[in-house]
Amino acid sequence: MLASTAAACTPRVAEEELPPPVEFLDGYGPIEDAGYRLPGIPSKYLQGVNRRVSGIYNGEQRGNTIDVDPYAKFLYHVRDDGTTTRYPVGVGRAGKSIRGNATIRMKRKWPGWTPTANMLRTEPEVYGDLAAGIPGGLRSPLGARALYLYRGSRDTYYRIHGTNDLESIGNSGSAGCIRMFNQDVIHLFDQIDTPMKVHIRGQEESLRVDPENFERGIELPPKIIDAEELLGPEAVAMDHPPVFDDA
Repeated sequence: MLASTAAACTPRVAEEELPPPVEFLDGYGPIEDAGYRLPGIPSKYLQGVNRRVSGIYNGEQRGNTIDVDPYAKFLYHVRDDGTTTRYPVGVGRAGKSIRGNATIRMKRKWPGWTPTANMLRTEPEVYGDLAAGIPGGLRSPLGARALYLYRGSRDTYYRIHGTNDLESIGNSGSAGCIRMFNQDVIHLFDQIDTPMKVHIRGQEESLRVDPENFERGIELPPKIIDAEELLGPEAVAMDHPPVFDDA
């Protein structure tokens, strides 16, 4: 009786409730790549048109072209059969984006990054502490993949690349490059060969082709990152060089 009473009086420890599993939209879940685990993209960044879709191309460029609309913040991979995959992108702030045509002559997995002389000259408060560059890996601002834009044999120093700055996709906020979710730039990277033509729409073409999404998004201020977050001992210890299957 005593034992029974004591048991009845003993407080029960509530079972710990596990959080529900996070669900990701198709194509935007976690990825294992080159020895890294890329986190999935939370759905709040994929609302409305701000996600990858495939369909019939309604633009003005020929097949086997990358068609970028910096006003609507979309990149189209146009195929020869008239279909396309449309990706949301982040673009340069006013006056900093590339215009016209270019060619992708090189593409790289997990590239390193070094700020250009122009970036250091015009925004030293943003890039000055990072002048020595960052090696390829999770810390690199170029993300998981980069496509290098050339005009003739001249490097424009503009890139189509991945990013960890999820808020920038669908908005203007870069120093001029075209940013993509890492999941999207990996998808695009695997679909294209070099060389490939890149067309960047002007204002009139964007209004003509996609008036509904013209000037989508907002302009974000420069994001100043403490160099310690990228170059400090703790950040370096948590990163490692990419590991490729063909290495």
